[in-house]
Amino acid sequence: MNTAHEQLINNLNYLKLNEMILHLDDTINFINKNNLSFTDGLIKLTNYEIDHKEETMTKAMVKVGAFPHLKELNDFDFSFQENINEDQIYDFTTHRFIHQNENIVFLGSSGVGKTHLATSIGISAAKKRISTYFIKCHDLITQLKKANIENRLEDRLRHFTKYKLLIIDELGYLPIDKEDSKLLFQLIDRRYEKRSTIITTNINFSSWGDIFKDPVLANAILDRVLHHAHVVQITGKSYRLKDYYSEDK
Repeated sequence: MNTAHEQLINNLNYLKLNEMILHLDDTINFINKNNLSFTDGLIKLTNYEIDHKEETMTKAMVKVGAFPHLKELNDFDFSFQENINEDQIYDFTTHRFIHQNENIVFLGSSGVGKTHLATSIGISAAKKRISTYFIKCHDLITQLKKANIENRLEDRLRHFTKYKLLIIDELGYLPIDKEDSKLLFQLIDRRYEKRSTIITTNINFSSWGDIFKDPVLANAILDRVLHHAHVVQITGKSYRLKDYYSEDK
């Protein structure tokens, strides 16, 4: 005949509460030693399970985000890029801009840290279980173009619209023809005032007409992106070469 302790472990195992099983004996000892109530002891025991599930969910959300790396803001050297408002960047990790359906545009030449900052903000959102997805602009357009050819564009647009935060990296690094620009416009239009988008680009806004091969379409995209946007312009040296600059001093 099973003891009460064995029956409890069997019950927890049946419910797949593995963390509670793992910490059961230590928690019982803690309860007895500190003369805790049944309720206090149960809270302590269930907290182990909740903390584990929260950690697992957080890791899953970060994995789904498809980030290019797992660098966070603490890994960014703000002293190297002195023109960046560090307080503003950290304020983005409160995610108020997401709750208000605002956008962020990181504008600057290659290597200044745009992707690092965008990714770090995205990871912070994913850790708060805010649905987030990272994708290179070229890959995004390739997927939309392929879906359009296969008559499933609506599904792809719906897929990329569902994320509360979409990070579109490296807009303007490769030319975008007029038909592809129309596909991107459809996505931007769907997300307008309903979702938040972070865009990194090395192209000044005045030159977007050249990138999209259509000034009218470029203005329509800009209008929706910038209407509720925080523009962070980075004018420093290449962040990737900061070690080189340090050695050169």
